[in-house]
Amino acid sequence: MKEGIHPNYREVVFQDMSSDFSFITRSTIQTKDKIVKDGKEYPLAKIEVSSESHPFYTGTQKIMDTAGRVEKFRQKFGNKLGKAAK
Repeated sequence: MKEGIHPNYREVVFQDMSSDFSFITRSTIQTKDKIVKDGKEYPLAKIEVSSESHPFYTGTQKIMDTAGRVEKFRQKFGNKLGKAAK
């Protein structure tokens, strides 16, 4: 590997802004913010969604009823499509 062309791979704190959840992992992300956690200073990356706040992981996701949408369409338009649909 060439020297001086690769970004610095270091420990970074990712903080979920919607749930105030944070975790430490290694990353090459460049940030200007810093945070002190467990007595050590880390770069801080602010994120909008994590596994703590995403509906899929929290179990609060909405399931769309696609069959209901088709039935609503059929009730609204019925057999008005005529010969073009056949």
